[in-house]
Amino acid sequence: MDVRPARLDYIATLDLLRLAAALAVVLFHYFFRGAAAEGILADGYPLAARFAIHGYLGVNLFFLISGFVIAWSAENRSWDQFAMARFVRLYPGFLLCMTITFAIIILSGTPLLPASFVQYAANLSMFAPAFGQPFMDGVYWSIVLELVFYGWVTLALFTGLFQRRKLELIFIWLAISAFNEFFLGSGAARLLFITEFGPFFAAGVLVHHLHAHGRSLPALLLLAAAFLISCGTLSVTQHWMLDHYGLAVSSANLVVANVVMHGALTGAVLLRHRVRSSALTLALGGLTYPLYLLHQNIGYLAINAAAPLVGKWLAAFGCIALMLVVSWAIFRCCERPAQRLLRIWLGRAVDVGLARFRRTHAGTQAAE
Repeated sequence: MDVRPARLDYIATLDLLRLAAALAVVLFHYFFRGAAAEGILADGYPLAARFAIHGYLGVNLFFLISGFVIAWSAENRSWDQFAMARFVRLYPGFLLCMTITFAIIILSGTPLLPASFVQYAANLSMFAPAFGQPFMDGVYWSIVLELVFYGWVTLALFTGLFQRRKLELIFIWLAISAFNEFFLGSGAARLLFITEFGPFFAAGVLVHHLHAHGRSLPALLLLAAAFLISCGTLSVTQHWMLDHYGLAVSSANLVVANVVMHGALTGAVLLRHRVRSSALTLALGGLTYPLYLLHQNIGYLAINAAAPLVGKWLAAFGCIALMLVVSWAIFRCCERPAQRLLRIWLGRAVDVGLARFRRTHAGTQAAE
């Protein structure tokens, strides 16, 4: 597999795969979790629920894609360039969508979704539970795991290990993940080393490694190990769902879904030159992040409000359509301009910092 120069934002197949993952999560929340979780939705969808229950696996697919994209993004970048690029990519959209969610929840006044200004302030950090506050929207937990992953990649770039010892690092990560999930069961290790979802991130990194550097036996063996470990760690969420909802996806279906997810990422990479990038694919990929951040709590409120007027099915599908349009508008009119401005501001701040450092360093040398 060869690599041709291309911006990550313009890989059409990955954009489409990201959208599929986001829509799977949306369907899970609207047609299964909304009624199953403390009755947030007034009406359930029992006919669709048995299929929609699989949709939470869209998060696992996100992590697979993220492993590939982050590995590609880190290639030939310094640690500070990588960290800045990730911050610019995530924070403006998060800030805007979190603020919109907060405003709508406050205006709705529903007791089902309480919110406060203290909670909003804590969520500005993206790590609200660290300040004793819940996330403004439950989906933010996966953003925290993404940030932990980015932190480890940044450290690996800083030390030079990402470039020189990537496969060894993945081996250690998979060993820690397997030991913690199958034997130790430490919650701290699960957060610090992302042991439940680490095999998905690692598999994405390995797919990129094989794509960029060619086939090698160590990389293929590690990819097989990541897949097998991920089949086991899927049981963590399965057991959680059994405890909270009384039902969950069967183990056999989870393995099948895992094969499909890994195959989908591999297929998207292999077929990336078969699907041409266009304004449409860029928009579909770009709206994915706002859609993921906005859809859950706002969607519950919208469906509850519309269902008595138009029926629960039209309310749900109408809400999906509305979320897609709003997410595109946020991406097009708000998120991209904010990212450009933030990138310019950070670039200038870095330049000023470097200039001051050089002047200070030159003055110290002159004094000596």
